[in-house]
Amino acid sequence: MLERFYPKEWRDSTYQIPWEAWYGKGIRGVIFDIDNTLVRHDQPADERAVALFKRLHALGIRTCLLSNNKEPRVAAFGDSVDSPYIYKSGKPGVAGYQKAMKLMGTDESTTLFVGDQLFTDIYGANRAGIYSILVKPIHPKEEIQIVVKRYLEVVVLHFYRKSLRNSSGGI
Repeated sequence: MLERFYPKEWRDSTYQIPWEAWYGKGIRGVIFDIDNTLVRHDQPADERAVALFKRLHALGIRTCLLSNNKEPRVAAFGDSVDSPYIYKSGKPGVAGYQKAMKLMGTDESTTLFVGDQLFTDIYGANRAGIYSILVKPIHPKEEIQIVVKRYLEVVVLHFYRKSLRNSSGGI
């Protein structure tokens, strides 16, 4: 039952994902959450985020930002990293993920999703059939509704870790 919330991968940071390897595996589009995935909550795009998007675009990987936040926040970030975006996306609903793939000209087999929340980001990507990568939140300071969900995420991540140990021979 909890498996629907499990990411396909769990990384410490968006900035540690081996993008060139993913390109070699046929990935041509990446959908990103913004807050606590690329930068601290409500912060503008920093040099690291701008450099990442330049690197991805130079590789030939298209990008799209998918956020439940309001247009001013998402548009400003999208402009800074030269990426299309979808605001008030309705995650974990699948429509936003599908629209993002359409904007990038990709499909489920050529798209990754990267986000920091299980119940919106990862669950939605899984429902849309997209390979999901969970990253650890960049900073612990978050809005109260997210803090409450983090307590529930601890339970899901416990069982996720347990499933990984069981599938790899009891590590």
